[in-house]
Amino acid sequence: MNPEVSLLCLLLCMTTVVCDRVYVHPFYLFSLNNTKNNSCKELEVREQLVKTFIPISIESSVSEEIQNEEEKKHLGVNFLRDPIHTVGARFYKELRKIHNEDNIIVSPIHIYESLLSFYLGASGKTANELQTLLEFGATSGDPNCTFRIDGRKVLSALRFIINGPFRSRESEGLLFSKLSCLFSAPDVRLSESFVHELVFSDVNFYVRAVDFSNPTQAAKHIEAFVEDKSTPRSKSLLADIDPETSLLLATYTQFKAIVKGASLLKKPQEFWLDSDTVISVPMMRVVGTFEYKCDSNPSLSVVKIPVGKSVFLLLLLPTNISDLATVENQYSLMPSIEWMQKLSARQIQLTLPKVYLKTIYNLQELLAKQNMADVLGKKANLRLLSDMDLTIGKIINQQLFELSPSGTDQIEDPPEENETLKVTLDHPFLLAMYEKESYALLYFGTVRNPLKII
Repeated sequence: MNPEVSLLCLLLCMTTVVCDRVYVHPFYLFSLNNTKNNSCKELEVREQLVKTFIPISIESSVSEEIQNEEEKKHLGVNFLRDPIHTVGARFYKELRKIHNEDNIIVSPIHIYESLLSFYLGASGKTANELQTLLEFGATSGDPNCTFRIDGRKVLSALRFIINGPFRSRESEGLLFSKLSCLFSAPDVRLSESFVHELVFSDVNFYVRAVDFSNPTQAAKHIEAFVEDKSTPRSKSLLADIDPETSLLLATYTQFKAIVKGASLLKKPQEFWLDSDTVISVPMMRVVGTFEYKCDSNPSLSVVKIPVGKSVFLLLLLPTNISDLATVENQYSLMPSIEWMQKLSARQIQLTLPKVYLKTIYNLQELLAKQNMADVLGKKANLRLLSDMDLTIGKIINQQLFELSPSGTDQIEDPPEENETLKVTLDHPFLLAMYEKESYALLYFGTVRNPLKII
């Protein structure tokens, strides 16, 4: 055979083999139709065609009913697990510095959702920076032009995860409520498509106009509006609104889980705040077969218990109170899924406090502590959100998280059983709530004092 022909055949065979092993980065599951013809100039034209409207006043009595239709396709749900974890860990680390000795509960998935909401309205450098923050780093290389992901696809997948535990009747024992409000200054024109994307599949999303020039009065209007929606809320972050604010986003969530089979103990039990300080707290007890392991370096007991059909809870108890900070750091340094490796089924008598955690934080403040104050600062380019220059006053997230027993009857200590492992959460511990299908982290928190609520 002609040597040149043989070489050509060899190259063709190699090409076929290589093509059979193509790896598609998950970025492309969410990307827009980015081609050479879809240039930044075309994006600029699209931005100029954004249709806007002016929200009704917060003082209006008009009520809105939005019909929602669940989408059939939710691409990339599993790929969001790691970005949600990473973004949540960054913000948790900064929040821990602020509340060093307090209980903390954060919702990584709702932090991610808040940032993604602004990504939908961002353009140019701001879109680039937010895309990187959201762990989708593939860009065009031009700081003023981003190789864009399709935020609508990401939002659809995100809400598929959030709503997962509540799509069927199997969600008994779980209570979840959420209220999101976008407040804009009077006469601010907002993009119709931007608001539509946020409202779609989220009936508890409201857009209202507020006069921020009088911060005290604006805070009162916002508090009254939120209270009218029957959502427990905190006033602490509304006290110092910048009068130049033209946009404020607030998200309030409440998650209550009932531990199936758990009953309240008749007497309060000891809980050690540190090696020298002990308090008495209400505790519940459940006996069952749960997944468990005890790791070393640091010594850590991990218990995995089901909460509903689509959600499970990890309880992380350091053997030594002094190791709590080390375990918290693991959240930032490793995928939390590693905590679930090498678990094995054990018959366990689990005793733990009733848990009621509440934390409220301003994502802008936490961005500033990460040296990213400008990402959503006064120079942010939000051209797809409005055709006007905007100043974001605050991005508020509030989380309420509660664990309660399913039984109302109080019980005495059960008889000793040699084959049952006793695990008692009688000193500071951590908890993590996951969506079962995607393993996405819904909530992560530290319980230092079960009686303290901030």
